[in-house]
Amino acid sequence: MKKLFTSLLFGLAILSSTACKHPGKEAETVTAVTPENTDNISKDVYVDSYGEKIEVTINRTKNTASVHLNGKTYDLKKSDALPEYTASNEEYQYSDIKGNITFLKKNVDMVLFHLKQAKKESGPAKMASY
Repeated sequence: MKKLFTSLLFGLAILSSTACKHPGKEAETVTAVTPENTDNISKDVYVDSYGEKIEVTINRTKNTASVHLNGKTYDLKKSDALPEYTASNEEYQYSDIKGNITFLKKNVDMVLFHLKQAKKESGPAKMASY
């Protein structure tokens, strides 16, 4: 009986040691691929003389503009029929013509934002002569 008991213990020891020797789970490698944004996007922030701020994001690849003013965002489509950079939808129009930034509500001709930027001087600075 003692021999049988010892054999059973020895057998269980062998079984448990072989049962635990299974191949380990291979570590999974997860690589998050973020697509590269190849769009030509520019973002500008303008502040008028009253301190009102407008943020304009222009996607030249998709011909869209996103205007953020007073907590609201307006999505607009570029208009090729109008001069320089002009974008609009059914209700609103954004334009940047020769440094004049204008955002207006079309159906009532109400200007929501306007900024006339100072012209950038090019070339050497002029000096006063005495």
